[in-house]
Parts: sequence; C-alpha cells; structure tokens
Amino acid sequence: MRLKKNSSEQKLRGAYYTPLQLADAMVGLFASQNIATVLEPSCGDGVFLDSLKNLKLLDKVRRLTAVEIEPDEAEKVRSRYWGFGQIEVCTEDFFDYYYRVLGKESFDLILGNPPYIRYQYLRESQREMQSEILTSHGMKANKLINAWVAFIVACVQLLSENGKIAFVIPAEILQVAYAEDLRLYLANNLARITLITFEQLVFPDIEQEVVVFIGEKGKEEKGIRILEMNNLDSFARLKLERNDFQKLQHVKEKWTKYFVNPNEMSLIQELRNDNRFAKFSEYGVINIGITTGNNGYFSVTEETTEQYGLADVTLPLIGRSSHAHGIYFTQEDWEKNKGIGKRARLINFPEIPYEEYPDGHKQYISFGEKNGEHEGYKCSIRDRWYIVPSVWVPDAFFLRRNNLYPKFVLNKCGAVSTDTMHRMKFKEGVIPENILLAYYNSISFAFTEICGRSYGGGVLEVLPGEMGNILLPKVDAVNPKLRETLLAHIDSVVRSGEDIETALNIVDEELLVKTIGIDSEICRKCRAIWKKMQRRRLGRG
Repeated sequence: MRLKKNSSEQKLRGAYYTPLQLADAMVGLFASQNIATVLEPSCGDGVFLDSLKNLKLLDKVRRLTAVEIEPDEAEKVRSRYWGFGQIEVCTEDFFDYYYRVLGKESFDLILGNPPYIRYQYLRESQREMQSEILTSHGMKANKLINAWVAFIVACVQLLSENGKIAFVIPAEILQVAYAEDLRLYLANNLARITLITFEQLVFPDIEQEVVVFIGEKGKEEKGIRILEMNNLDSFARLKLERNDFQKLQHVKEKWTKYFVNPNEMSLIQELRNDNRFAKFSEYGVINIGITTGNNGYFSVTEETTEQYGLADVTLPLIGRSSHAHGIYFTQEDWEKNKGIGKRARLINFPEIPYEEYPDGHKQYISFGEKNGEHEGYKCSIRDRWYIVPSVWVPDAFFLRRNNLYPKFVLNKCGAVSTDTMHRMKFKEGVIPENILLAYYNSISFAFTEICGRSYGGGVLEVLPGEMGNILLPKVDAVNPKLRETLLAHIDSVVRSGEDIETALNIVDEELLVKTIGIDSEICRKCRAIWKKMQRRRLGRG
C-alpha cells in the first residue's frame, strides 16, 4: 500500500480520464433515445460533453449538469461550453451535490467515469458521506470499498422513472467480495443490466481492466447480459438489441457466472441440486496457508539453514506452484526442491525463552532486525515478531493463484505452506485419495473457474471460501483399484507437464460416466464451460 504523502495527485483524486473513442461509443448507445436531462457526476476534462456535442445530441438535451471537484478543470469545461445555456457546471464534491439535490432533481441519463479512490485516500468528510450513502441503502461500509461504489449507488438514486446509467468502472464489480452488496443493490433497483467487457486493456497505462456498465430503470424486469468485445473498435458493430438478457438472480453471487449462456447456467444450477455432488467444504476445514508476514525471511534455502543451524526449527515447505511437481507432495519432491536451491524450509521458532535459543538462531533473528524484516505490520504486532502463529500440518494443499488450472495436492511428507496456498484438514473418516480423485474432472474444473476470480494478468485466484464452493462428485463407492489407476495417471500427466485434458478425458469417462452415472453430454458441456472461461481469463494475460 502506498502512503498518501507518496501518492500522485492524480491517484489521490482517482482521475484517469476516459479516451474520447470510448466516450463517443458510450454516448452513441443512446443517440436514438429521447434524453431530456443528463448528469455527468465527475466530468473531469469534459470528454462526455464533447461526445454529446460531437454526436449532435446536445440540441436534444433540455438540462445537463456536470459536476467536477477540481476548480481548474471545472473552469476549463465551463469556458468551453459557456454558449450552451442548458449546461451547468458545478464545482463541488459529487457527494455534496448528491445530498443537495436528492429528492429535488432526477435525470434521464447519467454517464461518466467515476473516480477510483481507495478508502485511505478519501477525506474524513468523504468517508462519512460514502458510509451514509451505502448504509442507508442496506449495504456494508468498510475500508475495502472504493469511491466508485458509492458513486453508482448515489447515481441510481438520481435516475428518473425510466432513467439510464452508463459508467466506466473496474471489472472488479463482476467478482470481488467487497462489491457483493453492490451487485445485490443493482439487481434490486434496475430492470436491465448490460456489462460490456474488453479483451484488451482500455486504460493500458494503469493496467486496469474495466467494463462499461449500463443500468436501466423500468417496470418490467429483463435481467442481465454480458457482451465481450476485443477492443473499442468493436463498438462500431455493436447492436445491443440483438443480445438477449438472462434472468438475474437477486443474490450476492458473482456476475462472472453470466459469461455462460442460459443453457449452461441451467446446467450449473442442475448440478448444484444433484445429490451425486458435494461442496469441497463438506469434506474438511479449508484455511489460507500460514501468514508469516514476511515469506522472504521465514522461507529459507539449505544454504541459509546450514549457515545459522536452523534445521531443527524448520518444517518442509511447499512454497509455490513450481514446488508442486505432481498431485502428491512427497519426501522425494521436497528433497528435489532443496537440492536445486528452492526455499524449501519454513522457520518455526519455538515458544521458549529467547535466552535458550542457540547462538545461530539468535544471529538469524538479529540479521532480520538489522535489515528491518521485523517492521512489517504483521510481524510488528506480535509479542515476539519472529514466532509465526497458526503453524500446523495439513492433509492437502490448493494453489491460491493459478495459470491453466489449480493443483490440488495431497501432503505426503508433513509439509506446511505459506499463504500462496490454501491448506485443508479432512474430517474424520474422509479418505484423502477419494477427494484428490474427485477434483480432477471437467465438472469440478468448470466450477473452479465459476467460483474463482480473474486476478489480472490471466491469473485465476481462488480464495478459501471459493474453494469450499467448488462441486466435487461423490466417489465414496469407487473401486480402490480404479482409484489407484486413475490417480497414478493424473500424477503422471501433471509431473510430465502434459495437457491436463488427457487426464480429464479418462477420469470423466471412467469415474463420472461409468462409475457415478453422469451423462457424457454433461461432461462435454462442463468441459466447454471450463475452457471458455479459462480462455477469457488467459486472454488478459
């Protein structure tokens, strides 16, 4: 996190101006509609006003209000449009404007690019107003929520009876947990929602994936639709009316699931209700890996271990994807990682008086303090910064951030993991190999993409709660010999770097179809869902 004093003025204001091409495309979507009143809540350099003028729509507008907090920017827009009597430029914070006009004014169209300002960069008065806007509409307010969330909520409140809102917002709205209240709020207050996504970055300078959000009020609820474009040029061929809506569920689930078509969505719901499947969470406890507060210090190589005599206070470590060679993490795997210089040990200093520590251990602690390793937040709040809490040996690991697919790995050598992996402790009576086998199939892979989120750069991130929601086929009655054969094949494919689909093909047929009785067409459709969502994610890599 960057401190406020070190941040640029642009970042503090959240001001990343919209390309004219994008503004023209968004305004063009409403060119044929009767729009009498327009609001631009954060007009910046006035690019959306320019688009309205370029497309000759200003003549149709009876009243246009542009709000801009920066006096210099507001004055530039005001001087550029002084000859248009229907335009008013207000120099004030939009939250102040909202409270001033709420219940007095409404708008047929609200459009723009709200500021992306993190909570810590807001003034205290802005924090209070943002909190009031959210909580007054049944939403939680916390330090994770960005200013654009409150902007959308406030603007929906300012829409006329059949008003429309069109915003450029972060693609986070589709999936992040802190926006789940917002998704439910929008589902409850808008009749139609359209999300336009892009394969290429619209704001490449800030590496921010964005979507165009279009919300419409009305009496007849239509639902949601997600349209995918390659880049801004694709707007020239866009015909919104040719794209149907899907029924929108009024829940806090992610909207990424609407990237699948209605038939695929129906299949997903059928599988969730199929008693031949269970959630990952039903088989045990899933936690984030060990939070060391400083993985670079507490994860050590053999060289460091020998230098400071740390061997007796370390545990075998599976640190990242490259450490997991197969679907089992074995003693041989660990020895291999140690031999090629990986950080294969995690320091676990004991809860004994410091005076009883060997000299080598004291030297390593002093080395850390000399380099400021103890100053990080999570280390600094401990009674003894060098003692890592919540260290326990799990039964299995699940990679948190992934490329092609997550690896689910059984722990065969008493290893631990940092927070780059999740750790799982099975319930009593659960056969670990059954759960391992149950994960590697097309249906569970499809649910992994649905439950996870596109982290950026093509990476799939799966958090512990999301892992818990992944569906697994119940394989309690599987023949042990078949289980052994299938697991050996999967392990071989993973270790050799072969295409994982060669393993899925066999598991789908032998386990899902022949053993459990799943229709092969369901397997095929789930494979297609997985590949479609995977391709979309990797396309941003």
